[in-house]
Amino acid sequence: MGKIQGQCLCGAIRYTAAAEPLLTAVCHCTHCQKQTGSAFSIVVAVPKGSLVFTAEEPAIYQDVGESGLPVRRRFCPKCGSPIVTEVAAMPTMDFIKAGTLDDTSWLEPQLNIWCDSAQPWVKLDASTPCVPGNPPAA
Repeated sequence: MGKIQGQCLCGAIRYTAAAEPLLTAVCHCTHCQKQTGSAFSIVVAVPKGSLVFTAEEPAIYQDVGESGLPVRRRFCPKCGSPIVTEVAAMPTMDFIKAGTLDDTSWLEPQLNIWCDSAQPWVKLDASTPCVPGNPPAA
């Protein structure tokens, strides 16, 4: 697939990841709903440590997941774009917000996660697996 690259809306935050994605998913958790202002967030999981910021560093909002463990939501302090989520309960992965990718032509979610909190009016594709909470550890 090659290198993953992306940026925030204003371009202040840029990143690359040379690793292959571990997972692409649609996250229906209530925190992603609030962060995106939408019904879900599409995420690309990459191995922890493979994501490198090549311009400014994003700001951090320290959240707490249902596990009680920290969730670091990194975003652009200038335009507010969510960039990546770091979930302590899943320490081997970082979750890039797919809307920030420079190229989304390859993106096809493999999994719906946090389906227990999906909005009832969102029609989930029956051919895409759905799990009630976090994805299985990669």
